[in-house]
Amino acid sequence: MTLLVEDLQQVCLIEAIQGGFPLCNRPFREIGTQIGLTEAEVIGMLADLQARGVIKRMGIVVRHHELGYRSNAMVVWDVPDGQAAGIGHRITAFDFISLCYRRRRALPGWPYNLYCMIHGRQRDEVNDQIRRLMVDCRLEPFPHKVLFSNRRFKQRGAFYVAPGTTCEV
Repeated sequence: MTLLVEDLQQVCLIEAIQGGFPLCNRPFREIGTQIGLTEAEVIGMLADLQARGVIKRMGIVVRHHELGYRSNAMVVWDVPDGQAAGIGHRITAFDFISLCYRRRRALPGWPYNLYCMIHGRQRDEVNDQIRRLMVDCRLEPFPHKVLFSNRRFKQRGAFYVAPGTTCEV
């Protein structure tokens, strides 16, 4: 299914936000100023684009490395499918968990179905957090792997419009 943008103003708005929101007190007003819309029009147009499914979601991409978090681990667990949701909810209660989600296993080589991401300043800190998670969530019986990052990839949101090709922002 292809969802069409209704007019050029919507295309300009999408182009203006896809690189990230301005870091200021009134980002919707700032975007509106750039493309000739009011703050209320920007908010209303974004709500409409989301309601129609043109924009699926808006969220924050935290650049953790710049904040001093240099030790990052994805911990993958092989938990019974019937318990995955409950365990996942317990995991997300910890403030050091930045991401937790479930995936289908890729058998026979990859039996893991529950994933969580932990960011820390030092590797020892992350290992301590994993041990705490295992004890507090009673995860000791379940097979798991700890996958520390050794490379960093550029993080960004979705791009819907080729930058600079449609609007003068």
